[in-house]
Amino acid sequence: MTRAKRSGRVLSVGRLYCDLIFTELPKMPTLGEEVFAGGLSIKPGGGAFITAAYVAALGRPVSLASALPSGPFASALMADLEASGVDLSASEETPANLDPQITVAMASGLERAFLTRRAGPAVPGAFDAAVASGAFAHLHIGELATLVEAPDLIEKARSAGLSISLDCSWDDAVLARDDLAGLISAVDIFLPNETEAERLGILKAATPPAPLTIVKRGPDGSIAITAEETVSAPTKPVDVIDSTGAGDAFNAGFIDAWLAKLPLKQCLESGNRCGAEAVMRVGGASDLPDLSALAQEAEA
Repeated sequence: MTRAKRSGRVLSVGRLYCDLIFTELPKMPTLGEEVFAGGLSIKPGGGAFITAAYVAALGRPVSLASALPSGPFASALMADLEASGVDLSASEETPANLDPQITVAMASGLERAFLTRRAGPAVPGAFDAAVASGAFAHLHIGELATLVEAPDLIEKARSAGLSISLDCSWDDAVLARDDLAGLISAVDIFLPNETEAERLGILKAATPPAPLTIVKRGPDGSIAITAEETVSAPTKPVDVIDSTGAGDAFNAGFIDAWLAKLPLKQCLESGNRCGAEAVMRVGGASDLPDLSALAQEAEA
């Protein structure tokens, strides 16, 4: 199967952040101490964008529904956004009276930590027209917090005939809620990492929270859980430069292969390869190469 025969445009929705990424830390900061980083970069981030950028790099058409940066961070981010290959027509500029959405990301080997400021709504006003346009086959929701804020995303996507995937993304307040089961079970694919899965009790549960639940385990690979089976796929070791966005990159590889109707193990392997690609570069999704060869390998 060649990429030219592929179809199924993806719409990725969620917050777009300005990522201030500190790398080459000798250790993670602790209270009362100052740690000096070997590197700093400013990149567009957030799960919705990073997944979309990797989907585009894999050769599948994709649009982003998000609030674009404004003010002092616009010039720093827009070049990367426009170069990503992601269609931005379903996004809108952030109102000037809102604080910028910023994530400070700290990476030390396999360890990482984040400090984030959210502002404004997660879903832009242009989303409704985009999802109802008939142009899309699949909706990816970049973080569980976005679905909690806008639970009607599910109904709108289903009414338009879209399949749905959902990343978890760590958020203490969200993960402590008692109404998550209904939201998660309403999507087709739920994609937490191992820490998030443990917090939600997924690995010990009798049934998965979503029809297809994927647990991302970093260097230990990934697991797919359905009511009928559990499938795993290891990943090859690589040199880690920055793990920011690795899980979101995995999402793209998995979703692209799943939309191509590949077996679960091949979907996991595609996700693993994209996750490995992410950790070997600084930033979640900047300066990505053409990854269509990875998609072709998954289909082989």
